[in-house]
Amino acid sequence: MIVALDGGVASGKSAVGRRVADALGLTFVDSGLMYRAITRLAAERSLDPHDADALSKLARSTRIRIDGERVWGDGTELTAGIYDTDFADALPLVSATAGVREALVEQQRALGEHGVVMAGRDIGTVVFPNADHKFFLVASLAEKVRRRAAQYERRGEHVDEEAMRKEVEMRDRVDSERAIAPLRPADDAVVIDTDELTLDEVVDTILTDIGDTVGGG
Repeated sequence: MIVALDGGVASGKSAVGRRVADALGLTFVDSGLMYRAITRLAAERSLDPHDADALSKLARSTRIRIDGERVWGDGTELTAGIYDTDFADALPLVSATAGVREALVEQQRALGEHGVVMAGRDIGTVVFPNADHKFFLVASLAEKVRRRAAQYERRGEHVDEEAMRKEVEMRDRVDSERAIAPLRPADDAVVIDTDELTLDEVVDTILTDIGDTVGGG
């Protein structure tokens, strides 16, 4: 079974995806970690985030491995600092590079060969257009900022809420407007507004929908 779970920044897809995967006995993959890994490697190698050829070559030559919230690139763990704001400006540029997306989509599809719950921004539209189940999570800007700030606070990082709001707005705008694999719900995705729902309620909504579909109810 393949479950595609898409949504913008801080829509809750990773937290929800982990719970859903556990309930279904499937592997969970946060595809965003793959783009963060390439962005970090590009920064460490002083690559220009506007250099599409260099970024694409890096993505094609790097094997990404993900285990839960940990990520490796060619055997080197990159987890520590993977969410650092130092990479915030470069991440949308790297993620919008066609060659990078092509290379990582190939790896993502390989990860789904034995069933997967995968979270991202183009899982239901590009990576797995024939996924068994597709969901798209949405949330208001205020709620996204609140969630994003909570993530940083849990890691003991200082939070500038105004800067956070601008970052979330910018990421969603760039992801939605990019020419390659823009952020949008698949035509057959179930759209879930998570603003008034708890994490458990979102998970239950998804599992109920999957159960009804599988059971024909």
